Amino acid sequence: MGNVDINLSFGPFDQALSDHNKFPALYQMARKETSMATAMAPHSVCSISCVPGFRNAPQEGKAACCFDCTPCSENEMFNGTDMEQCVKCPDHQYVNTKRNQCLLRAASFLAYGEPLSMALACMALGLSTLTTAVLGVFVKHHNTPIVKANNPALSYILLISLIFCSLCSLLFIGRPNTVNCILQQTTFGVAFTVAVSAVLAKTVTVVLAIKVTSPGTRMRRLLVSGAPNFIIPICTLIQVTLCGIWLGTSPPFIDTDTYSEHGHLILLCNKGSLTAFYCVLGYLGSLVLASYAVAFLARNLPDTFNEAKFLTFSMLVFCSVWLTFLPVYHSAKGKVMVAVETFSILACSAGLLGCILYPKCYIILIRPDRNCPYGFKDKRDRSRNKYCYD
Repeated sequence: MGNVDINLSFGPFDQALSDHNKFPALYQMARKETSMATAMAPHSVCSISCVPGFRNAPQEGKAACCFDCTPCSENEMFNGTDMEQCVKCPDHQYVNTKRNQCLLRAASFLAYGEPLSMALACMALGLSTLTTAVLGVFVKHHNTPIVKANNPALSYILLISLIFCSLCSLLFIGRPNTVNCILQQTTFGVAFTVAVSAVLAKTVTVVLAIKVTSPGTRMRRLLVSGAPNFIIPICTLIQVTLCGIWLGTSPPFIDTDTYSEHGHLILLCNKGSLTAFYCVLGYLGSLVLASYAVAFLARNLPDTFNEAKFLTFSMLVFCSVWLTFLPVYHSAKGKVMVAVETFSILACSAGLLGCILYPKCYIILIRPDRNCPYGFKDKRDRSRNKYCYD
């Protein structure tokens, strides 16, 4: 379309010309020129209107009608034009790519249908089944020297606690609820406290059994009275008290994470009080360090069934797993954080089972000729080794 020049002149007004019936041609021309003038009317702003998803940002030092179009901020939208403020989407919604509409977030959690969750669940069930099988082997061969050494009751307690340690990892998988959030941390803390305190009791039993040489001594009376067995209930009672204080002051609860994954509302369990959580972990860590220290001192003591070396290595593995877990746990987000914690629980359970109890199962099932009090010292005496297992 070419340029249209509209000339408007102002002068005296004749009342006779106001009758459009007498002068139809004049009014038709006026209507035509008026419509053309309206179509070509100039804008009163110096910028183009912003499209939806953008807001007006006034240009500094210029007139109010001059502005730049700035995209809305993260999780903000605007579906109109020429406005200076965007609208923030609610937490359960997220903005689309054009930033002109809020969409509903999809709930996300470590569900059983996901490959990672299925792998962790299979590991938990497999480890608990293996631990149950080891417990069956120990019960079946409870009269053999290697099971009777170092207090078999402690071995049974350790195995049962490891079964619960493996199964408690299943509480971290699935849609979070209030009961799961509470049981996750308390079950984990108490179960591992029983397991580690059983290791500590076994270590103390090893030291007392090897150090005691003469009857009537104080250490011998401690060993005969079963004093090491009280380590487990005392240590567990302290941990239960810490967990009770935790639940009474600031218990875990269901929380949401809207930042880790775009377009997803991640459901997870909030620890509640981080101070209480680290108190539980710290107390568990102190038991581990105590067990490691005692086992390390007793690792070279002479005895046929001295398992102090295995106890030392198991505590070393336990510490290594949790020292690796803490920085990875704090750097992870969303479902990955939950998966890291679950894997750490399973790794610690497997470490305790493999380092302490696998060597005994190997001797019971594969090398029964060594399952006797003198099996290590007198390997050349095959006639005695042949009948000591029976």
